[in-house]
Amino acid sequence: MGKPFLFLSERVWPVLSPFARFQSIYQYGAFIQSLVRLREPRQQYHGTYFFRNRPELALMRALADQKALGSTLQLSVVACSNGAEVYSIVSMLRLARPDLKLVVHAIDISDDVLQMAKEGLYSQKVHEQINSQVFERLTDHELQTMFDEEDDQFRIKSWLKEGIDWQVGDAADPELLRRLGPQDIVVANRFLCHMNPLDAERCLRSVAKLVAPGGYLFVSGVDLDIRTKVALDLGWIPVTDLLEEIHNGDPSLTRDWPWRYWGLEPFSRNRPAWNFRYASVFRLGQEKCAPELSLVSSESQ
Repeated sequence: MGKPFLFLSERVWPVLSPFARFQSIYQYGAFIQSLVRLREPRQQYHGTYFFRNRPELALMRALADQKALGSTLQLSVVACSNGAEVYSIVSMLRLARPDLKLVVHAIDISDDVLQMAKEGLYSQKVHEQINSQVFERLTDHELQTMFDEEDDQFRIKSWLKEGIDWQVGDAADPELLRRLGPQDIVVANRFLCHMNPLDAERCLRSVAKLVAPGGYLFVSGVDLDIRTKVALDLGWIPVTDLLEEIHNGDPSLTRDWPWRYWGLEPFSRNRPAWNFRYASVFRLGQEKCAPELSLVSSESQ
């Protein structure tokens, strides 16, 4: 192995173009991750962060800005975990659009986790896995705006907790649509990657039925091959505003590629159907030939 490796590193690597180097690293990384996904057991995790992906929230705000003054926005967060994502969304939307009637449904399969999220009491003690590092992406101003401090814990302020409907439920349950009704925005982030591929695809197809015609599905943290397949099969429209920024917006996913099954591969416009592969937000229930959206203003970024 020694001499061929030295030949490649000393003679071949220096003359490769940046693109060829990227492709070589990408192909090697993709091979490593394919082995990881075959061997590493998948399991659900309940730990997460507040304001985990800021470009994603910026796009959601831009979508909310399309709503008329005083109108209602129906939004569901599926697999809401410890509530950090729910409260991040509610905080951003209520501060940006206080005129909207925000109807939020938060669903998780674990009653224990859901009760903790509903209570809205968080600790900075790193030994508590479900709370570990939950505040690390918040600014001091955001921490003061969203929480009341109680000893070494922080409680979500009452104005953020009002009006949230917390429900125990399975994301793959077709009855969810009957319980919730059609939603303007459905958030199904960072849990499908922890399911085996067949179950993840089935669940994604089921969750998509919650989205009202012309509504939006946020779905990051999922195997990209599965998301691309379902999006193309069902004629979803990828939202290209902030596409690359959202793909790279959660460093905890990009830095784990290719060594963990949830790691997120580098963004590349050279991939076939790259706009579908790397889009984390889709518009549903519209014709495939619908015009591309342009939602994000300089202010919302």
